[in-house]
Parts: sequence; structure tokens; C-alpha cells
Amino acid sequence: MHPPHSLGAEGERLASRYLAGIGYRILARNYRFLRNEIDIIATDGDELCFIEVKTRASLDKGYPAQAVTPRKQKEIVRAASGYLASLTGPEPSCRFDVIAILATRFEENTILDYELEHLRAAFMA
Repeated sequence: MHPPHSLGAEGERLASRYLAGIGYRILARNYRFLRNEIDIIATDGDELCFIEVKTRASLDKGYPAQAVTPRKQKEIVRAASGYLASLTGPEPSCRFDVIAILATRFEENTILDYELEHLRAAFMA
């Protein structure tokens, strides 16, 4: 069994590497605003992306993306509002993505094999 925190951190590392590989520019990881957090903030061209990463080691609790509930979405939107308020200039075009990772093989706390699904514009503010 893998501690949820280490599994999540490893998933976020894999997601960041995936995003950088497809041309996203990572601006922040684990951005906190009050009690809310955004796993990854990145740009995709001119679009600012707030990205939630969900990693699971099995489907016992459902598919990883199913964990981004309406309540979780509201928390992400709150944190995104805080991030946007910190910017100067005109507000950029934004979207909310979800990256779902199903880890299929591990060695200690390292994910060796996995399935990654990137849901662009997974929900709206």
C-alpha cells in the first residue's frame, strides 16, 4: 500500500512532466489560497490553465476523475480567483483541466506504469 500523499505527489510530478512535454509552461505547483489548493497552474499558448491531478492505485473508489466533485471544483475555482487577483493587467482566458492517473505498477513510492487521461476544460467556473 502507498501513502495517499506520496502517490498524489508522484502523480503531480508525472502530470507536470506530461504537460511540459506537450508544450505547456508550468507557472506554479501546489498553489495555495486560503484553504484551497491548485495542483498545477500552467499556460497552454495564451490560455491560463488550472489543473487538478487525481491519482489512484486502483479503481476501488472509482475512476480518478470522479473524485473532482462539484465541491472540489468550487474549491479550485476559489483558489483560481485568488491567483487571478494577484495578477496585474487584463485577466487572461482561463480553463480548468483535470489529469487523471491510474497507477498500475509501483516500486516503493515510484509509479512505474500508469494510464494518464487529460480532460481539457473538464468543468467551468
